[in-house]
Amino acid sequence: MTQTDEFGEDLGDFVRRVAELRSARALPPGEQQGVLDAALFELQHAAESLWPRYERLAARAPDGTSADRQERQLLRTLFQRLPLPVALVDRDTVVRRMNFAATGLTGVRAGYATGRPLAGLLAPGDRGPLRTQAAATARGEGARSLTVRLQQRPHEPVRASLVALPLPGEPQPTVLVVLQPGVSGTAVAAAGADGRRLLPPDLAEATQRAGTMDLVDAMACALLTCPPGAPDAVLRAAADVLHGRFADWVVADMAGARPPRRAVVLGPVGEAYAPLVKAVAEQDPEACPLVVEVARGGSASLQARPEDGLALGEDASGASILVRAGASSLLCVPLVREDGGVLGVLTLLRTGARRAFSMAEGQAADVMSRHIALAMRRRPA
Repeated sequence: MTQTDEFGEDLGDFVRRVAELRSARALPPGEQQGVLDAALFELQHAAESLWPRYERLAARAPDGTSADRQERQLLRTLFQRLPLPVALVDRDTVVRRMNFAATGLTGVRAGYATGRPLAGLLAPGDRGPLRTQAAATARGEGARSLTVRLQQRPHEPVRASLVALPLPGEPQPTVLVVLQPGVSGTAVAAAGADGRRLLPPDLAEATQRAGTMDLVDAMACALLTCPPGAPDAVLRAAADVLHGRFADWVVADMAGARPPRRAVVLGPVGEAYAPLVKAVAEQDPEACPLVVEVARGGSASLQARPEDGLALGEDASGASILVRAGASSLLCVPLVREDGGVLGVLTLLRTGARRAFSMAEGQAADVMSRHIALAMRRRPA
């Protein structure tokens, strides 16, 4: 591990600890003494350790020549254009990079998959084995392969071959995963006469899929009844469909406007939640780091257990919006028009003990976001 990698890890840990301390401002005054002591300790750590290390690293000459950079660019291009579906993951199968062929096979965009476990794209019974084999490969126990099934194509076995790939300057071991669609000998033995895998029906999965289809249908009906040339009405209709049945909080921001503005906020019903709903409605979208990131990058963000308490910014008192809302999972999707521009951002929160957003629900939200963007762009005849 290089000095730059060590400093990056220390700085990342420092930023996360500071975020936790800032989110603690929502605690009662009597419980903030320990938070204050921890904040002073973190300030001392930044002044006496992080800053001197940063100055030493900044004084160093930049690594690599122009030829090295061109070589890296060539390797990246080759990786993306490789005809075989390939992904780079860590020991926990978290995707670092995925080429075009892999996105076509899995049906998931590279920007959506990056930072999320590759195992999450598989059928539930194949997720554990893939994680186990990836961890063993990363530990240096040799290359291996196994047959898995994609969540979107449960009847089409895919052969996943794993090999450790040492990369210069990388602090953590990397695993190269090659996905080859096809039926192995084991899969043939377990298949019926018609070539299809014989699996018992999954009632929970079928129920969830039916509920998702009903939601998409309700969204389409609501958007078709909206008058053309009324983007605010479109956002309101979409928020009404999603609120309650899909998310506890629905926040819609208009990103195409300058400056961006908050268009719709729907939260839990009740007088106890009214102050927080009002605070979220009055918030500047540009003060929400995650909303700004999604609007600029055009890629959705799904977080089962949000770790960054300041991802959605703070209220007027400086308390974390996520902490006050008690969010257990969040889904932030851009509303992208045909030319790639972002018209708005839709932020969905689930709170309490409600089940976290799944990858399938994230894809459904991505489909609905495109429909919402098309409806917002409709012009009167």
